[in-house]
Amino acid sequence: MQLSSSTPIDLILQGVFNTYSERVPDVKKITQAMIDKGMVSSQSEIVNDHIAFRTLGVPHLGIASFEKIFLAHGYEKRDHFFFEGKRLDAYWYAPQRDEQPRVFISELRVGDLSEEAQSIIQKYVGPINRDPVDALDLNDIEAVVDFFHRPLWELPSLEDYKRLLQESEYAAWVIYNRYYLNHYTISVHQLDGAHRTLEQFNAFLKSIGIKLNDSGSEIKVSPDGLLRQSSSVAETVEAEFANGEKATISGSYVEFAERLPLPEFAHLPFDQIKRHMRRDGFEAGNADKIFESTFTTQTQRA
Repeated sequence: MQLSSSTPIDLILQGVFNTYSERVPDVKKITQAMIDKGMVSSQSEIVNDHIAFRTLGVPHLGIASFEKIFLAHGYEKRDHFFFEGKRLDAYWYAPQRDEQPRVFISELRVGDLSEEAQSIIQKYVGPINRDPVDALDLNDIEAVVDFFHRPLWELPSLEDYKRLLQESEYAAWVIYNRYYLNHYTISVHQLDGAHRTLEQFNAFLKSIGIKLNDSGSEIKVSPDGLLRQSSSVAETVEAEFANGEKATISGSYVEFAERLPLPEFAHLPFDQIKRHMRRDGFEAGNADKIFESTFTTQTQRA
C-alpha cells in the first residue's frame, strides 16, 4: 500500500503498513506473486480497500479513543455493527479521498465477558487513567505511527493469554497484539480481467500456497450480492510473554474484497466505473466470519 499524496494521514498509514508488512510474510509473498503474474508492477499499484484494527471497550481506550486519530484527519464515522456472538461493536470510517482506504475499527464488549476474564483484562488496562490519544500531536507522523506499535499495558502472562483465549479469541489477540494493524485488503475488482473476481483471485492465492479462511465459505457474500470478501488465515508467530515464556499465537492476515457496481452503473465499461459507483460500506455477516481468520479453528486447520 502506497499513497501518492504525502499528507500526514497518508504518511501515518504508510508507516503502519510498513510495520505490518514486515510482521506478516504473506503480504510480500502475495505482492511478489502478483508482480510475477503481471497483475501489478509494484505494491503501490494495489488498491487498498480498507484496513482494520481491534480494540478493548474499556475506559480511556476502545473505539472512542482510537477513532480520534482518523476523525482528526478527515475520516467520517459511518455505520455501527454489533456482533452478538463475538461480543463486539464496530464502526467503519470513510476517507476524504478515493485513493485512501476505508477504516474498520472494532472493540470488545469487555463487560459482556465473565468476571474472571474482565478481571484479567483490568489487570493490564486498569492503570491507564487517561486517554493516551489525547497526549498525541496527531500531526506528528512519527509519534502517531509509534503509538500504533508501542505497548500501552504490560506484556501479558501466557497463563492469562490462554485463559482469555478460552473465552474470547478476540480478547486474547488484542491483549497481546494491541493496536497492530489486523489486516489490509486488496481490491480484486481493480485488477486485470483474468483475476478480477474472487473465484479467480482465490485460485491464484491457493496456487502460491496461501491458506484461506473457510468459515462459512471461502467467499463471504452480502445479501445484496454486491460485496464479496475472502481472507487468508492469520500467520502464526512465536510470541514471548511475561517471564520469558514463549508460545505460538495468531498474528495478522490479508483480506481480499470484490465490490460490484451498483445496479444503475452495472452496464458501464470497467474503465468508466468509479469508486462511488460500487457497493460501499460493510456487511455484518461477512465481517463476522472474517474475524475468525485469527481463530484457532482456522489457524490449526489441517
